[in-house]
Amino acid sequence: MVHVKVCGVRTAEDARACVELGASSIGINFVPASPRCVDLDTARGIARAAHEANAKVVVVGVVADIDVDAMRALVHDAGLDCLQLHGNEPATTLAALLPHAYKAVRIASAADVERARAYPGDHLLVDAKVEGLLGGSGTTFDWALVKDLARERRLTLAGGLVPENVERAVRELRPYCVDVASGVEGDPKGAPGVKDLAKVRAFIEAARRA
Repeated sequence: MVHVKVCGVRTAEDARACVELGASSIGINFVPASPRCVDLDTARGIARAAHEANAKVVVVGVVADIDVDAMRALVHDAGLDCLQLHGNEPATTLAALLPHAYKAVRIASAADVERARAYPGDHLLVDAKVEGLLGGSGTTFDWALVKDLARERRLTLAGGLVPENVERAVRELRPYCVDVASGVEGDPKGAPGVKDLAKVRAFIEAARRA
């Protein structure tokens, strides 16, 4: 059964509801440039609510280009289970945090796939490469590029997934996990991070049908 990560959660209430609907993982954004970024106190409340809803849920902190000591402190202080490195971190930085971290790699070509392969660890996240953005673009990419990678690693597929296309994505790639943020928001331009729970339910049901 494919895992589902709901990312960019900004409230404890949304975290609890998403877990109760069946999300395997909750993503909390700590990247200052992101409209879904939250402060430490808010993150701590989100993590607590998610774990109270299901002790097995994985709470992931999304970070970009901060040092290893700061990342370790964030895991402790926010009550996270692992980190998603979404910047330009080298393989050595990720290696220092394993097994409680994985790299997000933006994909637009076969060369990007080879770059993803060079990172250590069992887990990888692949997202669309959009100029000027680290992620959260709501844009898909050519899934065929990562078909082999999905067989080699525990792959999380992100980028432009919505309730209407996630079943096809899971059937085509059989990824370990699918990741959604803007695809389950009612009006991402008006209130980024506020989840539409009907869309969350539809997304999870579609992913698990595949």
